[in-house]
Amino acid sequence: MPTALGGLLAAADEKPSYDIAFAPPEWVLVVLGFAMVLVFMTLIMTKRLTPMVALILVPTAFGLFAGAGLGLGDMILDAIGKMAPTAALLMFAIMFFGIMIDVGLFDPLIRMITRVLGDDPAKVVLGTALLAGAVSLDGDGSTTFIITTSAMLPIYLRLGMSPVVLTCVAGLMNGTLNIVPWGGPTVRAATALGLQPTDVFVPMLPALGVGLVVALGFAWMLGLQERRRLGVLDESRLTGTAEGGLLAAVPAIFRGADAKPGARASLRTGNIVTVAGGHGPVAASGVDPTDTAMADTMLDPDRATLRPRLIWFNLVLTVAVMVLLIVDVLPLPYVFMVGAAVALLVNFGKLKDQAAEIVAHAPSIVGVVSMVIAAGVLVGVLTGTGMVDAMASWITNVLPPAMGPFLAPITGVLSIPFTFFMSNDAFYYGILPVLSQSAAHFGIDPVEMARASITGQPVHLQSPLVPAILLLVSLASVNLGDHHRKVLWRALVVSLVMLGVGMLTGAIPFFVAP
Repeated sequence: MPTALGGLLAAADEKPSYDIAFAPPEWVLVVLGFAMVLVFMTLIMTKRLTPMVALILVPTAFGLFAGAGLGLGDMILDAIGKMAPTAALLMFAIMFFGIMIDVGLFDPLIRMITRVLGDDPAKVVLGTALLAGAVSLDGDGSTTFIITTSAMLPIYLRLGMSPVVLTCVAGLMNGTLNIVPWGGPTVRAATALGLQPTDVFVPMLPALGVGLVVALGFAWMLGLQERRRLGVLDESRLTGTAEGGLLAAVPAIFRGADAKPGARASLRTGNIVTVAGGHGPVAASGVDPTDTAMADTMLDPDRATLRPRLIWFNLVLTVAVMVLLIVDVLPLPYVFMVGAAVALLVNFGKLKDQAAEIVAHAPSIVGVVSMVIAAGVLVGVLTGTGMVDAMASWITNVLPPAMGPFLAPITGVLSIPFTFFMSNDAFYYGILPVLSQSAAHFGIDPVEMARASITGQPVHLQSPLVPAILLLVSLASVNLGDHHRKVLWRALVVSLVMLGVGMLTGAIPFFVAP
């Protein structure tokens, strides 16, 4: 039976040996593995600990309980070593696009999108969903989040909208479209079971279509919530004068009796300001305050970092970086390293200005890089102690024979938590073949099992083990716990809807008669 836990988790048969103090029974590892993930998620979603602290301390404690002993350090360092390129990519990608936002490269795009969508937050959120969905067709989450955040975040900040809404909508659309045949999950499922990706994907088109409709519906409802919270900006204030356009606008003047200009205060950098009093108590009623992180913040239209004379150079540089990103001829971390260095050199010629620009983006960079490296502790403990192998073995053995005819929908349901708690490689190469072989005894075809297994992808894309989602929340300066509280239940609904439609259309059998 093939077991390859590539990606973030090392393959079971290639796992190095560690100096483990004692090896507990397999059932103990199963309990510890599930308990560790549950404790971690509870702590970050209730904001008892920051994700970085939870990623370090929780796995360390459970690793010691699992008998890792002195081998704990080696298994963690091995995992961190595999994540170092990802940390470098996220660090310099955040710096590069942060510089491009600061120098005003995206301001013309903001004006164009604003003319198309108007000043209505509901239309802006729906536009975010459509943009994220269109870019997601390339099958790469990082590219989708870079483009979507770069284009839309300045608009969210200018309108005082919550960036958590942006990350929720972008993550939901990208997760739903992650089942395209040139994307990772469908290829993995097909490869693990010896199938053609198109045979897995094409019958799932109706499920994908309905899933996208549900995701767009969630986006529209989120937009309506933002509209109620903020009201509609005064169009004359938003468009500004003929001479200055959008950049000369006086921001955050809201309609209504409670609306009044607010005082600005620095938030992380001098280019993002907070506007107090942007909306009154009536507009904010019924809105969960924890879902509005960074709401009532916006880009400073008079920021000193604007470089209008260099807009064409910055555009060419950005296009060149994106082309290299797509053609994949150079390591992506190196591409963003060079891009950030050139952007700093050309736009900020003086040493003190370069240093100031680097420091301005340090909070976002430190946040995401620390999380990626800290995630090495979680991955290292899961792999090195054998927890992930024990969890996979347990789930395939615990199902009673009477559940055999229902293995297809069971696999779809299991794909939701399993692909969230472990890598796609671990699930598709380690667990799916075992489930598929068991299902074959009940007359369920491997291709039907493969289709069921990809329905959990909307939830999978929100996992802290997915580097792209860490990039998304860091680019938008959103807390991972805030993102999870807003997106997880919606992603769960989309996954279940896709599974249900798959069964209704016959792509996934609900029950196979013996």
